[in-house]
Amino acid sequence: MPEGPEIRIAADKIAKAIANRPIEEIFFAFEHLQPYVEILGKQLVTGVDTKGKGMLIRFESGLSIYSHNQLYGKWEIVPAYQYPDTKRQLRLAIHNQQKSALLYSASDIEVLDEEAIAIHPFLSRLGLDVLDRKTTSKKVKARLLNKSFQRRRFTSLLLDQGFLAGLGNYLRSEILFVARVHPTLRPVDCNEKQISALAKASLKVSQQSYHTEGITNDLKLVEKLKVQGYERQDYRHWVFNREERPCYVCNTAIIKDTSGGRRYYFCPQCQKV
Repeated sequence: MPEGPEIRIAADKIAKAIANRPIEEIFFAFEHLQPYVEILGKQLVTGVDTKGKGMLIRFESGLSIYSHNQLYGKWEIVPAYQYPDTKRQLRLAIHNQQKSALLYSASDIEVLDEEAIAIHPFLSRLGLDVLDRKTTSKKVKARLLNKSFQRRRFTSLLLDQGFLAGLGNYLRSEILFVARVHPTLRPVDCNEKQISALAKASLKVSQQSYHTEGITNDLKLVEKLKVQGYERQDYRHWVFNREERPCYVCNTAIIKDTSGGRRYYFCPQCQKV
């Protein structure tokens, strides 16, 4: 599933392609959205926002197209009407004279006004957004110390969009490694130094991933690994997807485990219980 950084990157590309340009045509695959084809097709897109893993394409009337990629959704930006060769099902298309923004495979698409956004069952329950400029490490730290979250293991807590919006599988593993916190611990098990490190890492790792299109490893180390001939899949992360490979810090083999059917990775030496 795309995480917050990937959705924000997609939103940037969509905004660049279709914002503030006359729309030629809008296509919705779902029948209940057909009434909006004509309504929105006459309006300008004024911006593209993200809220965690959700996206809002905003129109001048105050309406927004909400979408969530879930597991299989994927955005494509192409020259106008030049559809890619794919077996994916097209769910949403916004065309202008130069570009087409195409959403494939996603099933969670709605048209909402501001009132509906405020009470939306997903959007209204989101916690602090790790990519929101207003989210500070102080606010994240306060959330970690909140009694509602103190006794939940990080394996589940860091995937809860009501805690921090935008985190997912790879960010969970990377944040915990950078903070040097074992995945099975809870906030209540951590000392003040660990809590502070977690608060800072939650934002730093997420924001770096957004700015580098998915790289969470130390950037100086990444450059060295590139020179040595490492491929992206090898240098991209500290621990995620690196089972049995040596830790970049201590050379201990990275461990893979699962929680709730979802995998996570950690270094048993750097992240001692």
